[in-house]
Amino acid sequence: MTNIAVTTWSLEQTAPTDLLPAAAPEGDVRIVRAEVPSPEFSRFLYASVGGDIHWTDRLGWSHARWREHLERPGVETWVAYDRGTPAGFVELTPGDDGVVEIEYFGLIPAFRGRRIGGHLLSHGTARAWDLAERWPGLATTKRVWLHTCSKDGEHAMANYQRRGFRLFDTKVEEEADVATPGPWPGAFPA
Repeated sequence: MTNIAVTTWSLEQTAPTDLLPAAAPEGDVRIVRAEVPSPEFSRFLYASVGGDIHWTDRLGWSHARWREHLERPGVETWVAYDRGTPAGFVELTPGDDGVVEIEYFGLIPAFRGRRIGGHLLSHGTARAWDLAERWPGLATTKRVWLHTCSKDGEHAMANYQRRGFRLFDTKVEEEADVATPGPWPGAFPA
């Protein structure tokens, strides 16, 4: 197996006023919080969005592990729907001292390039900033951060920067070059 160099960039906002919202796309696009923890639905979103960009870290999670993660106080999944069909999601995970990570964000391939991503990222970031309002006991958000890497979509970094995220760290690491898993075996051409 060969290795590839993967660059990971970490970006942040340190005040709600850092957010530069994107315009809403045309059409019937809605963003709804998935309030009932559903390992099946969350795994579907994860595999469908990340299947062509090498998201593999959660593919081996058991149903119980998914449920444990989703039931943590403050973990939220916001789903974009285009005419009733799931188009993508953003997952928020609170950390210590008012830090919220946008742990996952992305669109199912068929919905990319339609201006849904900027709108979903804007909405998800705003929900990270007001997370404590929905979760008594969580500290008020002081910082929102995320990471992206050279395996992500070609427009990811530009979208984050247009939404007001600023780069604070860059790392390059060797990783095994694995085939894209797709949402199911053989979903994407090799």
